[in-house]
Amino acid sequence: MGKERMGFIIWAVVGCIMIGMGISAFFQKEAVGFWANIETFPVNDIKKYNHATGKLFIIYGVIFIVLGIPLLSGQNTPYILLSILGVMIETIAIMAIYSLVITKKYKKK
Repeated sequence: MGKERMGFIIWAVVGCIMIGMGISAFFQKEAVGFWANIETFPVNDIKKYNHATGKLFIIYGVIFIVLGIPLLSGQNTPYILLSILGVMIETIAIMAIYSLVITKKYKKK
């Protein structure tokens, strides 16, 4: 197996872990944490909040895997920069969506 394929497989496994976290969020009885080592804020509708957060993780994982496709063409190609910048932008976008949309919608007042 070539180095390119192995690199993509590792990248895809990380994406699948994110998708798995999203799927598990759908079945949680308590509010799912988004930020590491921070208590979840009081949620007004836990089921809908967990579904929104789960969808966010699933979408992140799928886009993460798609952004890893340039790894298959080798690490010396200029397309690898697309993967790196794409993940940076995607990560910033997921944090913004969580903070600006999900938090405002489901935080107890």
